Amino acid sequence: MRPPDCVASAGRVPGAGAAGKPLPDGAGADDLKTFQLLSRWWRRCGRRSGAAGWARRATPRPLCLTQAIRNFAKSLESWLTGAMVNVPEEMVRVKVQAAGAFAQTLRRYTSLNHLAQAARAVLQNTAQISQMLSDLNRVDFANVQEQASWVCRCRAGLVSRLEQDFKATLQQQHSLEQWAAWLDGVVGRVLRPHLGTAALPRHAKRFLLKWSFYSSMVIRDT
Repeated sequence: MRPPDCVASAGRVPGAGAAGKPLPDGAGADDLKTFQLLSRWWRRCGRRSGAAGWARRATPRPLCLTQAIRNFAKSLESWLTGAMVNVPEEMVRVKVQAAGAFAQTLRRYTSLNHLAQAARAVLQNTAQISQMLSDLNRVDFANVQEQASWVCRCRAGLVSRLEQDFKATLQQQHSLEQWAAWLDGVVGRVLRPHLGTAALPRHAKRFLLKWSFYSSMVIRDT
């Protein structure tokens, strides 16, 4: 598989394949260069965290580059397995497991990047923002809260504050980065009492479930 020109020109790595070791079937020197390019990108991404960190790197990328990354992620495990013939089974298992996690992260990041680009386009459209505000103002949030409280047991004061903050942030036509910072603040506010405790993962999962359920009910009524 030969990556598109936008991938090949994104990073030239001298000496690729210089070690004289054969590449897996179906992989060529350009695939190796793609892998090295992705490795550098991965190390840079690893130094950032949180929604705001992702938004900073959610810049438009060529469609061919995104597709090449996704194709690479699909083939990575099979290439690695083919390259490790006669290697101890336990070592193959560990390597393939690590490669699988890396490939899954690549797919998730490219999906998030695509989503962020779509969100940025919406947030820059004044007409769409006005329509969203109009739709939200027609929602009976008191009724939504009454129904959701049976499942979520959300504090009415917190839900009301988030509703007002969301509408105010939307009305001020904030950028994607500002929305990401707001979301980081919401998560921090809710999970702060549990930071540094063994219960943090449980409360984080519960928060995600409540957020998803409540959001689905709002979307249903818009």
